[in-house]
Amino acid sequence: MLSAFTARPLVELRQRDKSKIEAILAYGDRLLVGVNTGCLRVYRINEPIDESTDRKSTEQRPTSPPESKAVDLLREQEKFCRQRIEQLALVKEANILLSLSNGYIHLHDLQNYESQEVLAKSKGASTFAITSDVLKDSSTGVNSIITRLAVAVKRRLLIWTWQDGELDADNSEITLATGIKSITWATNTRLVAGLNASYVLVHIETSAVTEITGPGSIGGAPGQDGGRFGGAGVAGIGYLGLSAPKPLATKLGGGEILLAKDINTHFINMDGNSLGRRQIPWAVAPGAVGYSYPYLLALQATKGTLELRNPETLTLLQTISLPGANQLHVPQPNISLAHAGKGFLVLSERCIWRMQALDYDSQIDTLVEKGNLDEAISLLGMLEDALLKDKARRMKETKMLKAQLLFDERRFRESIDLFTEVNAPPEKVIGLYPSFIAGRASCLRDDDPELGLDGTSDSKETKSGSHNRNSSTGSSEHDGKAKLANCKDGNEVAQADPQAQGKDLKTATEELRGFLVSVRTKLKKILNNDGTIKAEGLEEVPRSELASLLVKTSFDASADRERLLNTAKLVDTTLFRAYMFVSPSFAGPLFRIDNFCDPVVVNEKLIEAGRYNDLVDFFYGKKLHRQALELLRRLGDEPPTEAAPQLAGPRRTVAYLQNLPPEEIDLILEFAEWPLRKDPDLGMEIFLADSENAETLPRSVVLDFLQRLDGKLAVRYLEHIIHELNDSTPSFHQRLVDIYIQGLKDSNFSDDEARNNWREKTLGFLKSSKSYQAYQALGQLKTDDPKFYEARAIVLSKMAQHKQALEIYVFKLRDTNKAEEYCNQIYLADTSPTPMSRRSLITESEDTPPSIYHTLLSLYLSPPPPHKSQWGPALCLLAKHGARMPASSTLDLIPEVLPIKDLESYFRGQIRSANTIANEGQVVAGLRSVLAFSEEAQLRLGDGIPGGNHGRNRRVVITEDRVCGVCYKRFGGSAIKVMPE
Repeated sequence: MLSAFTARPLVELRQRDKSKIEAILAYGDRLLVGVNTGCLRVYRINEPIDESTDRKSTEQRPTSPPESKAVDLLREQEKFCRQRIEQLALVKEANILLSLSNGYIHLHDLQNYESQEVLAKSKGASTFAITSDVLKDSSTGVNSIITRLAVAVKRRLLIWTWQDGELDADNSEITLATGIKSITWATNTRLVAGLNASYVLVHIETSAVTEITGPGSIGGAPGQDGGRFGGAGVAGIGYLGLSAPKPLATKLGGGEILLAKDINTHFINMDGNSLGRRQIPWAVAPGAVGYSYPYLLALQATKGTLELRNPETLTLLQTISLPGANQLHVPQPNISLAHAGKGFLVLSERCIWRMQALDYDSQIDTLVEKGNLDEAISLLGMLEDALLKDKARRMKETKMLKAQLLFDERRFRESIDLFTEVNAPPEKVIGLYPSFIAGRASCLRDDDPELGLDGTSDSKETKSGSHNRNSSTGSSEHDGKAKLANCKDGNEVAQADPQAQGKDLKTATEELRGFLVSVRTKLKKILNNDGTIKAEGLEEVPRSELASLLVKTSFDASADRERLLNTAKLVDTTLFRAYMFVSPSFAGPLFRIDNFCDPVVVNEKLIEAGRYNDLVDFFYGKKLHRQALELLRRLGDEPPTEAAPQLAGPRRTVAYLQNLPPEEIDLILEFAEWPLRKDPDLGMEIFLADSENAETLPRSVVLDFLQRLDGKLAVRYLEHIIHELNDSTPSFHQRLVDIYIQGLKDSNFSDDEARNNWREKTLGFLKSSKSYQAYQALGQLKTDDPKFYEARAIVLSKMAQHKQALEIYVFKLRDTNKAEEYCNQIYLADTSPTPMSRRSLITESEDTPPSIYHTLLSLYLSPPPPHKSQWGPALCLLAKHGARMPASSTLDLIPEVLPIKDLESYFRGQIRSANTIANEGQVVAGLRSVLAFSEEAQLRLGDGIPGGNHGRNRRVVITEDRVCGVCYKRFGGSAIKVMPE
């Protein structure tokens, strides 16, 4: 499956050498080998195990000449130990080499390998483990290198500590329940101890011991089921006289620890809690386990093989044959960098192999080429960014290949979710669909539009196994893409039922909709509705976000903008096709928001489906108003149809025109003509509607258009903008006056009622309007035509020609009531009923202009020839309004022959007015006296309200610190005045 490591013999004992390899230690370019005779052999490795260049490929790494040796024997320390060397370790900061031999821990000098000390308390030691870390001293705050040595002596666990290379004098001891078989450090203060029948987690600082519960021989609780083979596991039957397998443990990445005994495994965290993961499917119990980043190692001593597994998926990735191998040696992190998956050793009694790693990029390529996409994705997730060339790109490409494979297996939801997770460019995903959904972006052949969706193909292709597909999904440069097609199940699937094919296609399209909606959201953050880049600019958009929208990006902002716009068009058009295929009713809401759909495609699809309403909405959203109005005019002239009955007639056209902005006035007037001719009342709603668009249309242009079409429509529009919209433009008012006057002249009325209504409307407008040109209107009114008399009087009134207006009322219309009403209006508009005005009526000054009533009275009593005096209306006017006229000038107009008795009402009114003025003056004087008294009392005594004005009773304390509120100076000896408020 994978060739991550290659076994390379590093040390091989000669045939005549009868010794056996028992323990090894690799650090730097040195390899220490301990044999059964107690001799220590020191080798120099020509290619250091921890050299940093191991990350490169084998071809790129400089190699020694073929004739050079992998190692050179530098030294052989014969009497290193008296008996066989069981284990070796290094305390680098103390320059000490540790060894386990004959049940004791020996300390040797790392330079000359001479024995320095034997830890007497370690008598009977069976195994040990060492760990180093940099910790901060809690008391001093200084970082120190802390190295701890844990030694197993039967049930006792002994701990020695080196701090900055100095061995502490005291060592700690912890006694466990049963004999200790293995030790594995979890952290600098915790370790996992494998006992005879269980595992425990030991806290070094607190001496606390935590039982670890696991399946089968791991150490399950009483009554718990056994391992993967139930309660009757190997441990349950006492191994039938055989020695129990050694409890194994190794520390994995991510704070995980693997416990293994027999064929049972258990994953725990640093606190000893189970992670709930499944067991590793081992058929035979391993002899040793280890972790070389990022792989889990298991040495099958009975088979002579080394297994490499993915610690996340537990999948077996590689099996390496190593005859007789019985131990693993993975250098500790504090000794070398080789733990990073680039170097570990495997040894047997006669040989030491170095595991040479292939670079990680090549390993990923191999997994992808063989179709193991899940393993490739898992491995990419575990590896650090620095170990790969562009890890993010490789992860994205691999997940896209996985998503394509899921798509071909008809697992559409998982596929689209994965495409969404990696932010796949929309062209890649859309290309998986047939052309009636993806359009030209489809990578499927025209003769097989559902290939890849229903899992079927032509019978000849099924037999031959060829699966030609020009898919753009995944990286076009990827070498594994051609082989990925061979992993598809589609070549082995029988012909499916046509209904199942359609159902699969709809399911796939429904999943596509969610993906396209998420892409639209990203595009809206970059593009404006008109396709331009937003104010912050394309340079502010992260390249990763652009890569999620574009297949290829460049450093040319204009080119990227064009590609983004094309992508937006593709996404929206494909979303529209998907809606039309799965649920056409959803297409309408898409058009009511800003979109980049292709108008040609939308027009074709909606007309084919008979969805004319949606097509009109789309045209409106795209500002293709002419196409929409032409469609509405064509459908409006036709009889109602089942597809769009509401589009028959002009109503839909009127509603559309009402929503157009004033900038489209030419288009509005062009397509408003046929609704106005067909239904004038409905058509006028375009211009008379209570909407902002209708009120902001250019009114002069609309008025000219309506005038050409029908004068009555122009009158309606003028009346609307003047009376409803309060437009005071003089030209509009003058135009309406001209139309009203012309209507009176033409007299084209159906009956007298219509004529009277028109006349009343004309007179009312002449009175109310103040914006027309009175002299221009007067020129149109004939002086000798009775139907224009009153109109002339109104216009003369606008020109302040009151005497001429009254002459018309008195002599031509002979209507004294209207003359009197006219005087009342003028008087009320020019004067106000104040006492001074009333007083001036009695005593007239020389500068006072004559009253309007005085003018009317003079017309009654002294009319121009050939008219005669009108005593009756004159006396009536004096009786009603005599008080409003100055007495002196009024009496001068009264002829001497008029009896005094007839003027009784006039004199009574004058006397009553004079009395009223006198009485009113007395009342005002009294009120002012009361007000003055009240104000004086308030100033003297206050207002009596708590917290209010206290008058002269108010007290103000002036201290040395008190300052003026205006100039902020101290008062001192200054005079002070306190205001009442």
